[in-house]
Amino acid sequence: QVQLVESGGGSVQAGGSLRLSCAASGSTFSTITMGWFRQAPGKEREFVAGINWGGGSTNYVNSVKDRFTISRDNAKSTMLLQMNSLKPEDTAIYYCAARKWGGPSSRPADYNYWGQGTQVTVSS
Repeated sequence: QVQLVESGGGSVQAGGSLRLSCAASGSTFSTITMGWFRQAPGKEREFVAGINWGGGSTNYVNSVKDRFTISRDNAKSTMLLQMNSLKPEDTAIYYCAARKWGGPSSRPADYNYWGQGTQVTVSS
């Protein structure tokens, strides 16, 4: 079992920055793939970014490339999402997810554990 808790959400104006954090417990964090997803009202859950167990492999949805950076600190069992140049369309609930086996997939169904989410609101 893996427990995930997100933090760092909030409200910012367009062009601003936020840093999301995901704290993991209950398993060997350094061996599992992690990802960030988001869900806006009335829309399906969308992949944002993923990172493999060692941090050497990452991928992003095209809409956040060059603006968001995913990273992890295995010593602290923590994953981060640095979000810069935020846009109103980035407004959503952001979820942290963990995958027991495999690389940083963009499919929600490939992830085994989920956090409760943290709200990010970007105003124009």
